[in-house]
Amino acid sequence: MIRVLFFARLREQLGQAVLELPHDSSVATVEALQQVLQSRGESWREALSAPNLLCAVNQEQADSTQPVADGDEIAFFPPVTGG
Repeated sequence: MIRVLFFARLREQLGQAVLELPHDSSVATVEALQQVLQSRGESWREALSAPNLLCAVNQEQADSTQPVADGDEIAFFPPVTGG
């Protein structure tokens, strides 16, 4: 099982904060997971194709080439600013 978390604006756009998916060996990287999620419809494609989208795997910042394994937690979130 892969647990996918959506934060801030993404959570609002997608209408959910958490999605649990069965692990699929063909989804080997964060980029592959994004492609699978984007195939869920226009709102998913729009939300997950933002050029500045950030990702973390198991609470550590990751890039699109990061491997995804069974039991991982993947979080997607927009850039965060402080102030």
